[in-house]
Parts: sequence; C-alpha cells; structure tokens
Amino acid sequence: MRLFDSHLHIIDARYPLISNNGYIPDSFNCSDYLASMSGYTLHGGAVVSGSFQGFDQRYLIDALSVLGEGYVGVTQIPASTSSQEIERLNAAGISALRFNLKRGGSEDVSQLANMAARVHEVAGWHIELYVDSADLAELTPRLLKLPAVSIDHLGLTAVDQKSLYTLVESGVKVKATGFGRVDFDVVDTLKAIHRINDAALMFGSDLPSTRAPRPYTDDDYALVTKHFDDDDCAKILYKNAEIFYLRDN
Repeated sequence: MRLFDSHLHIIDARYPLISNNGYIPDSFNCSDYLASMSGYTLHGGAVVSGSFQGFDQRYLIDALSVLGEGYVGVTQIPASTSSQEIERLNAAGISALRFNLKRGGSEDVSQLANMAARVHEVAGWHIELYVDSADLAELTPRLLKLPAVSIDHLGLTAVDQKSLYTLVESGVKVKATGFGRVDFDVVDTLKAIHRINDAALMFGSDLPSTRAPRPYTDDDYALVTKHFDDDDCAKILYKNAEIFYLRDN
C-alpha cells in the first residue's frame, strides 16, 4: 500500500551535530533511509529536525533535494528568523515548525503562539510538538488557538491521554509513530484517536529511531494493516498526511 512517511530523520555527518545530553547520533543519510524503506511503496514523507540538529538548515535543504518530490521538511528556527528566511525555507520544501519540548534544541515554548501565527501567515506552515501527554493539559489553551498542530509519537505516555483526545476532537493531528517509545497499548490508542477523528492519525517510521527503547520494525506497519480496514489504512498510512503536508494537493 502507498505510504507517506510522516516522521523520519536524516542524519548527515557532513553537517554539524550538537551533543544533546551527551548524545550524538550515528549517521543515517538519504541512501540509508531509502534502503531501509525499499520494501514500501513510498510517495513522500516529512524529514524532521532533531534536537541534535538545532537550527541548522543546510542538512535539511540538502536532504529534500536528494529525496525529491513528495518530501517536505519540518524545521527548527529561532524567533529572530526573518520573514524572508521563512519564505526561502518554504521555497526549499519546508512546511512546518517543530518545538521539541522533550529534548530541546528548538526555540523556547514561550515563543509558540507568536511563531505559530507568523510562520502560518508568511508561509502556511503548521506546528509540530514533541511533547509528553502529561504536559498537554497546561498547553491546551494555547494549542487550541493555533492554526494547525500535530503531536509526535502518540503523545508518548499514558499520563493524561484525556487531554490528547480533547485536542484530537478539536482537529489536532497525531503521528502514529514511535511505537517503541510509548508506555501504553498502541492498538487501543490508535483506535481511540481514529474513532474521535478519522483524519487525525498519520503513520511514520521514525527512522532511525534515535534513543528509542525499541527501533522501528516492519511489524509497526503491519500492526496498522492488521487492525484497520483498507479505507482506514489508506487514511492513516498516506491520505491524512498528504492533505496535511502537501498543501497543493
């Protein structure tokens, strides 16, 4: 089945990597990624900046040029970034701004509302959050005011999934990624989110699964295809993400 990989990382040693809590990832370049996913019918994906890449844009622009049509970037930029620079990044294929509340490396969350409004106005970008569900209750009033939002890795923990579901009811997207990172039953959570809003879930590999207790395997994909019918699989595996990321479609 067709797949839009909503969450992947490219780690190119030709560009600077920043130690995050003493961690620097191994290289995982575009060739490594495509080889890892050679068994899938790929129709694009979202290359996501990690904490260890900070505000560097060079690796991301290069990766998008190599991966080609259908791939977009999710970047991290400081609040001081000019509108002209946002426009330049948008022209290079970047379509979203990430706030990494779990590991850092991005702009401070105090800048969330202002930056979300600005990047959406300038380039139509949405916001992506790497955040624990335990922190969502405090953030919810702010998130509900943003133009468009997605949350990584099913919210990571079972703590306060109620707040996650409240956001889903309001149109927030959730990445069906990082199954090896979570502490709850993945199938139950996928089904709960899908029942609330069948446009919410967006599947991704999370390759190369840096620092995950268990890395991505093909069984994660099979989990979706086993527990959802063909129409729902199509939404989860590519349709929802293509609508969200590929704004011209």
